[in-house]
Parts: sequence; structure tokens; C-alpha cells
Amino acid sequence: MNLKYWEFEDAPMKEKLKNVSIRDIAKIYYENETEAYRFARLLYEVKKRGSLRLNEAKSIFPIATSKRYLDFAVQAGLLKHESTSYTMTDRFSKPLKNLSVYIKTWMETKQDEDMDIIFPSARKEPQQKRGGKKLQE
Repeated sequence: MNLKYWEFEDAPMKEKLKNVSIRDIAKIYYENETEAYRFARLLYEVKKRGSLRLNEAKSIFPIATSKRYLDFAVQAGLLKHESTSYTMTDRFSKPLKNLSVYIKTWMETKQDEDMDIIFPSARKEPQQKRGGKKLQE
């Protein structure tokens, strides 16, 4: 995690809050562009829909991939998982105050974000199947 970036004083933090983006949030948790894209895409879907179930997420990514990133968001305190759906939450501790203010501001904004433009070099094509049961046609 890249939290050193968030050690802002009050004035620079207020400037940062004027233009919030999911990219900044995803880049804190993942340095890899593709992982950050997947994490951001799922977080954005939860924000847009209000809640997200794994069955709904399979149109975005495979269920196992979605579950891995959504469960990480639960561990990080960004989401909560209750009654088979993931919803937004804000359970942050004092050391993460600037980050939590930024994330809370992003949650409350109504701006649309285009993931293809935000993460231009992320791999977006589906991965090849590596094992498991064969799909019946």
C-alpha cells in the first residue's frame, strides 16, 4: 500500500478534494495497473448500484476474481458484506484520516468515471481458462 502519498497537510488536502478519482484510491492498494483497474471497476459498480452481489458481478469479471477484490475491499474497510451483497461503508481509523476523507468525498460525488480512460494500460480482455471443469456447450 502506498500511504505515504496521503500524508498531506490541510491545505494540500483541500486542493486534492476538489478533484477526486477512483484511480487515486485504487493506486493506494495496488501498484499494478491491471489489479488497480479491476479493484476500481468493482468499487465503482458498488458505488453506482448501491450494492453488488457476486452473481451481478460476473458480467464484469469472473466470479472468483470479483470475490477476491471485493473481499479485499471489505478487509480494507471500504465495503461491508452482509446478506450476500457488498455495500459501501466508512470504517477508517485515525492514522488513515486523510485517505478516509478522500474516499468519503469520492463516495458522495455523483461524477461518472470512464475506467478505460483512467486505466489506459490495464489488460481488459478476459484471461484464458487455466483449469477446472470444462464448460459444456
